[in-house]
Amino acid sequence: MSEQVRRFKVEIDGQTYTVIGKHSPEHMKAVVDTVEEQLNQIKEMMPSLSKEKAAILIALNAVSDQLEKQAQLNQLNDKLPK
Repeated sequence: MSEQVRRFKVEIDGQTYTVIGKHSPEHMKAVVDTVEEQLNQIKEMMPSLSKEKAAILIALNAVSDQLEKQAQLNQLNDKLPK
């Protein structure tokens, strides 16, 4: 049985978004909290940066982290007996 798709209304930097996914409310809260934290860090380091550019930087960081984790997972899988 597949998980039910849920709609979440979230607020990030004063903007409301509707996010659709299969994750738990706790997971989505953790995601939103992390995005808010990263956004605040970027704004603190570069206060004149636009919201759009800050969002792009967060996305770049997220994809970079994802690629690093996938590479680590691939290395671990390669070490498993076949």
